[in-house]
Amino acid sequence: MARSDSLVTVFGGSGFLGSQVVRALLRGGHRVRIAVRHPNLAFESQTQGRVGQIQRVACDVRDDTQVAAALEGATAAVNLVGVLFESPWQSFSALHGDAPERIAKACAKRGISRLAHVSALGADAGSSSKYARTKGEGEIRARAALKSTTVVRPSVIFGRGDGLLNRFASLATVSPALPMPGGGETRFQPVYVGDVAEAVSRTVDDPTAAGKTYELGGPEVLTLRQILELVNHETRRDRALLPLPAAAASALGLMLEPLSWVGLAPPLTRDQVALLKVDNVVSQGAPGLADLGIEATGVEAIAPTYLWRYRVGGQFADMAPA
Repeated sequence: MARSDSLVTVFGGSGFLGSQVVRALLRGGHRVRIAVRHPNLAFESQTQGRVGQIQRVACDVRDDTQVAAALEGATAAVNLVGVLFESPWQSFSALHGDAPERIAKACAKRGISRLAHVSALGADAGSSSKYARTKGEGEIRARAALKSTTVVRPSVIFGRGDGLLNRFASLATVSPALPMPGGGETRFQPVYVGDVAEAVSRTVDDPTAAGKTYELGGPEVLTLRQILELVNHETRRDRALLPLPAAAASALGLMLEPLSWVGLAPPLTRDQVALLKVDNVVSQGAPGLADLGIEATGVEAIAPTYLWRYRVGGQFADMAPA
């Protein structure tokens, strides 16, 4: 149990993963300050803790003054800020590279030694993907500013509200085929959002986690084809799986990217195609969930609990009429 006077500032605590990390920290007894650009988006977390255990503050991680204010009085911090695609308002460089360094420097200045920085599996400062490259640069810059920074690298994350299985399942409701950029042979190690959140919380509490890098993956390695087959099975649909050569996928990404200019999420970008050229699995021997005392949850145990909504007839579609 955390000390009653411990205060953890969570940057980016209102999103899919952020809300779960906040919940895990609250279970651990921490007081939590959720620092996000739009505090109203974190309203659901307000009911998760005791009276006075949660505070929401407005913070743009691109602003030194706001970051410093968000860390006032904190004993630890968690950085979850990131985007999957760039837009005219949010760049990979600003959020994945500059922000981790800014937060780490602010922590160091205030004597905060515990910082958990959530990056991504495959982060590499030498990657051809700008997403992976800036993620790798962010890790390096955060550690340079605060050596005790703990880096957490999850593989693709699944769970209710995810952007992985839900995206393909939604596409299956309107399209006769599901595209497989690169032929569908890229390997992933999907990890449950609840496991990632608990891992982040435990690194905050565990002094031996300081300065370490944890790679988080689930119990199974699946190809993109296998993930789409799972979606077909759970949605009770029989969509064709369409291999898409890298060149064709990049061309499609180029056409879809302008959606970000009007505030929409592109289903595919050229940078994501570049990411799909490299497997997204845990490195052999890397510290992971087991080292934090967490048993990994399989995707097949969780996916049916939320993909049923995409079936014709909904949750009870398989039940025979009385």
